[in-house]
Amino acid sequence: MWRTLLIAGMFVTIGAALEPACAAPAASPPQASDMTVAQHRAALVIGNADYADHPLESASRDAGEMSHALASLGFDVTRRTNLDETAMRQAIDAFAARLGPRDTGLVYFAGHGIQAGGDARLLPLDAREQAPATLVTKGIAAREIVERMARARPDAANIVVLDMCLTEPFEKGRAQAWTLPPRTLVAYAAAPGDVAVEGARNGRYTAALLRALGKETPFTSATFDEAAADVARASHGAQQPWIASSLARGFALADASPVMRMATANAIDPAESANIVRTRGILPKDSNEQYELTFWDSIKDSTYPSDYEAYLKAYPNGRFAALAKARIERLRAGGAAKPATTPPPAATATPAAPAPKPAPSAAAVSEKPKAAAPATPAAPAPAPAATAAVAAKTAAKTAGNEIKDCPSCPALIPISPGSFTMGSNNDDPAEKPPHRVSIAHPYAIGKTEVTVEQWNACAEAGACTRIAADGDAPPANSPMRNVSWDDAQVYVKWLSKLGGKSYRLPTEAEWEYAARGGTQSTYWWGDQMKKGTADCKDCGEPYRPEAPTPVASFAANPYGLYDMNGSVWEWVADCWHGSYKNAPADGRAWDDPSCSVRVIRGGSWREGAAYMQSATRFKYSSSVRQSQNGFRVARDME
Repeated sequence: MWRTLLIAGMFVTIGAALEPACAAPAASPPQASDMTVAQHRAALVIGNADYADHPLESASRDAGEMSHALASLGFDVTRRTNLDETAMRQAIDAFAARLGPRDTGLVYFAGHGIQAGGDARLLPLDAREQAPATLVTKGIAAREIVERMARARPDAANIVVLDMCLTEPFEKGRAQAWTLPPRTLVAYAAAPGDVAVEGARNGRYTAALLRALGKETPFTSATFDEAAADVARASHGAQQPWIASSLARGFALADASPVMRMATANAIDPAESANIVRTRGILPKDSNEQYELTFWDSIKDSTYPSDYEAYLKAYPNGRFAALAKARIERLRAGGAAKPATTPPPAATATPAAPAPKPAPSAAAVSEKPKAAAPATPAAPAPAPAATAAVAAKTAAKTAGNEIKDCPSCPALIPISPGSFTMGSNNDDPAEKPPHRVSIAHPYAIGKTEVTVEQWNACAEAGACTRIAADGDAPPANSPMRNVSWDDAQVYVKWLSKLGGKSYRLPTEAEWEYAARGGTQSTYWWGDQMKKGTADCKDCGEPYRPEAPTPVASFAANPYGLYDMNGSVWEWVADCWHGSYKNAPADGRAWDDPSCSVRVIRGGSWREGAAYMQSATRFKYSSSVRQSQNGFRVARDME
């Protein structure tokens, strides 16, 4: 893996703004009296260092010191380290959602990356050199970050700083033209095709930027020019940062700060650290030809078009390009793609191993290791015929018993008491150990997730916060999202007064029991993913990448519940624990005093099919609103 990234050719429409910043001496900064200084400033700082293939020495330290520096300059800083793909996307979405229409937003990233097919991609920890397709499918494009920040804020300033190499491990693809939005600056640590260097303490580019920020001058685009010239001079031209900018040079991101000068005193001078530097761009030891074979071998049996699209992005003229295109056409024409692996015989009592999931590593707020491996469940699951019979019998108990306590209340489905095996033997330690849970009490749970219309009724009553939509106003029957666990608590308290019943969030055990719908298979519909069963990426129509579909757009599970898989992640009552060791066996909420991180379940429309499994669980800070997070309600039955 590599700390690699840039958009070589991607900026062909930007013109002179794309000249390498080190090509000429930095211009003298404008005087402070001539500048407009940003009033409110916010920054998201991400440092990824603990990569399994090629860990980085100083990316986490870069993130810490850059966070301190920006905070000293008046930025409201959110720092995250060692994030997997899901956690990175959630952090970026949450940050962009919090930005006001005039706020200046800055995203800083230190970590590995690649350029593939003309796209620059930041690499999360679960993108692995040994699985080349993940470098493309999990990598987050720099343009996505810029467009996400600028979409709802056309009049605000946006800065993206990327300390990473810019090498390209795959076949060089056609550069994609990209015009920066207005008032945007993207700063890169190296030129296309080149590596960046890290010293014993900081990345060479970050050290130079910290020193430039510490000068007795305002923070403007000239600050990046000065850092770039510093790096180019110290490296004798071997590393040449550059800047793409549509930001007015007279716009000051922040005033000079004496505290800032103290904060950057320890930044290593790259000229002094020349004997201890290491590159952050490590290419595979395999030849280009061998690496293409490795890439193809890793996806050749896949049943997902996105894997073959990733190959074509990496190798648009590759030896398997025609075959990849044919596979994409066949899979899309077939709709519900059959896995290449042989399913178990109908008479077997042990379910097939789940489809592989991504393997994220620990994240600052959220972490989700998801890599399934064949394993024998702790307790044997019923045979498929028996599973279907149990599901049908249980469904018969609940069918036609929908409850609605008031006109504005969500519809509920009553759930009968019962026992089930909670969790799985996947490689995710958070789902282990599988354990038997007996729910002795009847309860009712939302037929669907709480909708925008239902949430707005609470907002109109003055109880809930009216949360602005991300983009166009969603339909009234869309799942409410971008709500925190704390927001959900406000809603159920209001709903309890309105409906005259004690509403709450379901416990995690109640949620999984309901989601399984009386089954013990990987998904409620069986052990293999089927197209058109859930609102998720590459899971079939109807699907929209920009937002979840309206509730109940897909079939209900055997209990008559909709969208337990996909749509939006759903908050439950429990505090997050890293495994099920010592978990309650009676279905009650597993809480802790002063808990700040809560469980979310079910995946969202942005995740792939692997996250639709009934056992999938995740965590998120209870006070943070995130665009993929929603909830459904529950209450006890009297």
